[in-house]
Amino acid sequence: MTDSAVLQGIGIGRQMAIGPVLRMPDPLPAPSDTMSELTPEQETARVDEALAAVAAQLTQRGAHAGGTAKDVLEAQALMAQDPSLKASISDLLSGGKTAETAVWTAFGGFRDMLLGLGGYMAERATDLDDVAGRVLAHLQGVAAPGVPESDEPFVLVARDLAPADTAMLDLNKVLALVTSDGGPTAHTAILARDKAIVAVVGVAGALELGDGTTVIVDAATGTVTAHPDSATLAQAEVDRDERRAAATAPITPGALADGTEVPLLANLGSAGGIDAALAAGAEGVGLFRTEFLFLDATSAPTVQEQREKYRELLAAFPKQKVVVRLLDAGADKPLAFLNPEHEENPAMGVRGLRALRANEDILREQLTALAEADAETDADLWVMAPMVATAEETRYFTALAHELGLKTVGVMVEVPSAAITAKAILRDAAFASIGTNDLTQYTMAADRMLGSVAHLQDPWHPAVLTLVSMVGAAGAELHKPVGICGEAAADPLLAVVLVGLGATSLSMSPAALADVRAELRNHTLDEAKRFAELAVSADDAGAARAAVIAAIAQKEATS
Repeated sequence: MTDSAVLQGIGIGRQMAIGPVLRMPDPLPAPSDTMSELTPEQETARVDEALAAVAAQLTQRGAHAGGTAKDVLEAQALMAQDPSLKASISDLLSGGKTAETAVWTAFGGFRDMLLGLGGYMAERATDLDDVAGRVLAHLQGVAAPGVPESDEPFVLVARDLAPADTAMLDLNKVLALVTSDGGPTAHTAILARDKAIVAVVGVAGALELGDGTTVIVDAATGTVTAHPDSATLAQAEVDRDERRAAATAPITPGALADGTEVPLLANLGSAGGIDAALAAGAEGVGLFRTEFLFLDATSAPTVQEQREKYRELLAAFPKQKVVVRLLDAGADKPLAFLNPEHEENPAMGVRGLRALRANEDILREQLTALAEADAETDADLWVMAPMVATAEETRYFTALAHELGLKTVGVMVEVPSAAITAKAILRDAAFASIGTNDLTQYTMAADRMLGSVAHLQDPWHPAVLTLVSMVGAAGAELHKPVGICGEAAADPLLAVVLVGLGATSLSMSPAALADVRAELRNHTLDEAKRFAELAVSADDAGAARAAVIAAIAQKEATS
């Protein structure tokens, strides 16, 4: 690509970067399928050593990166030690294959199986490819494919980026990330947001950008401008510096330009994220995921074990709101002691509150631990149930939580039925929190993070926004708070739209707080409502986003 061009994708955040392109190198080629000159035992020793080395490297990278990246990389390390994969490799080695061929074939077979399963498991195929590439590189004694090295800062262009690479990007060198694949909820986008990397994903034509091409990467508009002229480049430099200044401005409470308060809260996956949330100016916690207490356990943790973790969290936010989501097991997070039965479609099976209700002793213990931690601290504890679909489920949960001593009890709105019947649900629930990731999945019948339907997994879609508006309207009528705690809240422009639809608070990754805070300050509530009307009236997600961007540009041009 040699002429000036503007490529469209999905931006992560609202920042801008300018610099030369450096492309991600191609993955290692398939090894030649020759018979081994070594014994199966010797080849097995080579494989075992390579798998162990890669698992250790991924674990070490995760520990260094911390946060969300730590969880993702530890999951990859487990892939490298998966017993089923090892058994498949062993069978191939017994047939005389080389270690390289056995690894390539076995990992490829498992990759195809994950793709066939669809949904969350299909998205893991990219992670599996990364592990396979690292094992092959170790066996061949070459460097694993990864982020290229450069003496000068650059814009990284790739088909997609493995979690291990995204987590370890040198932010002194990588100015921005542009990918041809992926959507707003894929691992690349989530980790880029978590690390505050300027990124535009899902960019058609990105792979045609040559090394050295000067590009303007604008996350706010989701555009990549190649070969900009001097006037465009000069204006972009001004815009970039203004946005950086706004993002680093003194931390203030979340609010619109007219003073309408919009509390900005943090999503946390464990108590380990507390410091980052406080440093970023979080006004509390809008989503505390409790799965970390359960996922590596063979049995449910005790009331005492849970209470200690909850108390640590609550003590860090005195007098501030802390919203805790109960265990959301099932689907992509099955637990042997909670989800013993195989399900053909677990995303629509016994998950969330359904699983807890079927194991009420675990539900009661978690609620008891939270009530005891609440009694020992002075945070404003709110507790919510995941995957609530009906008013009856709401009544069951709120009654049980109140019985066990909890005061502020609400529900997650993640399925269309809950949004459509929000008025009935909010008669019993003290609040609703909209999980936009799952709400988008179920509304669009598009499995989360499945690459082939990533274009549908977009919370900007008017169908999703219409459901959000229904919850917002029910909350306003009944004077009940409606929060947003999905990835949508971390998109600065979409955050404004969500407030226009009735959201009263927004919760996100701590790294996204500054950009969202700055964008909210640019618009009044009336403007947010007007942008929301434009988005809901659009035909699709792209048109909704474009309509809001155009309206803001027109407003700025006339102001």
